Amino acid sequence: MFDEVDGADEMDGVSGDGVTRRPGSRRPKGPTGPKERRTARAGRPGRTAVSLLVLPLLGALVLVLGPTGPAPAQAASACSGRLVKTVTFSTGSLRVYKSRAYACAVAVAKKPGARRAMRVSLQPRGGRAVVDSGRFAKLAGPVTVHALNRCVRASGSVGGSSGSTGWILC
Repeated sequence: MFDEVDGADEMDGVSGDGVTRRPGSRRPKGPTGPKERRTARAGRPGRTAVSLLVLPLLGALVLVLGPTGPAPAQAASACSGRLVKTVTFSTGSLRVYKSRAYACAVAVAKKPGARRAMRVSLQPRGGRAVVDSGRFAKLAGPVTVHALNRCVRASGSVGGSSGSTGWILC
């Protein structure tokens, strides 16, 4: 009938401070009345003020220093799906990816750096080729075509050398 919770006797859900609570619940910790209010010391900033200053400084530090973890594994490709074909040549490679309904291709330079002429092309059987060409430092593409139940062929070039696939994904 009497339960002792945090030093106060409770009888049938009524605690010593006159507040009705469920049996087994605890009295709230911290100040509950005008006598028990906590005040911050004069001249010393509260915890909230310090956190308001520290959090933006930490955020700015992260922006300045950048991410500290390793680079993501898919950084070289902007295509989604699984890699189905890789054609390598002396200055780079052609990579073809396949998701459920789409095929995607990129031409990746072996040694990224200075801008050079790069080109990637992807054509579905019975359709027009999608081409991305220009002067790029790292990769040309991605180019994507609808390839649900269709064969595709891809070609790519980096600098002076090139590579291509025949009809694949048939």
